[in-house]
Amino acid sequence: MVAIDVPEVNYTEYSNRQLVAIPLAVLVLALAIILGWYLVTGAPANLGLAFTGGVELRIADDGGNVEERIETEFDRQPDSIRSIPADDVFVVTFRAADEDPEGLAEGLSQQADDAGLTTTAIDQVSPSFAGDTARTAVFGVALAFLGMSVLVFALFRTFVPSLAVVASAFSDLVIPVAVMNLLGIQMTLGTIAALLMIIGYSVDSDILLNNSVLRRTGDFYESVSRAMRTGVTMTLTSMAAMIVMAIVATVFGVDLLRNIGIILAVGLCADLMNTYLLNVSLLRWYKFEGVKR
Repeated sequence: MVAIDVPEVNYTEYSNRQLVAIPLAVLVLALAIILGWYLVTGAPANLGLAFTGGVELRIADDGGNVEERIETEFDRQPDSIRSIPADDVFVVTFRAADEDPEGLAEGLSQQADDAGLTTTAIDQVSPSFAGDTARTAVFGVALAFLGMSVLVFALFRTFVPSLAVVASAFSDLVIPVAVMNLLGIQMTLGTIAALLMIIGYSVDSDILLNNSVLRRTGDFYESVSRAMRTGVTMTLTSMAAMIVMAIVATVFGVDLLRNIGIILAVGLCADLMNTYLLNVSLLRWYKFEGVKR
């Protein structure tokens, strides 16, 4: 890995309140977006087909105003229509509703045939199965976060440094979810996997910082600077890889990889802010104020 010339930050010029103000403001804004989304839609995020149930049709792009025909020929308005140029198909989703009858996929397929649209694939998810999937995914993320928190508290055995790691990881999760809502990225099993990866990235950089400050000799600011040289290099390298992946996936129409790349890039950016502003401020308070009490 090529080392990046990380500029020195003179933390002595800023108070703890100044350092913590930006990450807390961003966290509050992200929580407000998620809360607003929940009040409007009934869900904290833009849920995908796997979590709501419904039907996904893949319709061949034969060059005959296919998208316009998709918008007008079905009895139900499609929930989303997206083109995949690499496969010459349109992916059309119909979200399930309580009144959806059994055999919805067959009915939509028949409507596509009647309109002269060529259906190449059909995928149907029942609302009950989708509900079970959503609950399992939420439980998995919560269990991973809880396990990480327990491990961090067992590792440092002091409240404030452990809280700093957990708080940073929480913010690193919340901010990408809010950005997903703003960008229209749906919550799917793939994006859940990206959020789980963010937990790992976040804990990695925060533990590196805490170890450098709490367990290695040297001045506080020297320890922070030492951790930043390694941590920022790792995070920026990962961000660059995720951005490249998102760009390439966009060019080739691979939505899942594009969404994962965007989510991880946003999460890593949030991690830089939370680690070297929020975490540093809490560690400095602990080292110079909290220990004295």
